[in-house]
Amino acid sequence: MRRQKRDMTERAYQRGYQAGISGRQKENCPHSQQQLRQEWLSGWREGRTDHWDGLDTAASLQKQAFH
Repeated sequence: MRRQKRDMTERAYQRGYQAGISGRQKENCPHSQQQLRQEWLSGWREGRTDHWDGLDTAASLQKQAFH
């Protein structure tokens, strides 16, 4: 059984979230395409907020499962 590739926008959001929760800077966004960049930055913002609120990595993984 083959797995379908995730939607690129969802993938950009998830990677942005991981960057934000780990404390990386938003200037590290790897996307130049506007839509993917916007999704990455949205994920980054949410990740930074969770980081500042004290969420640990396990809690953030659980939260991502519901997104």
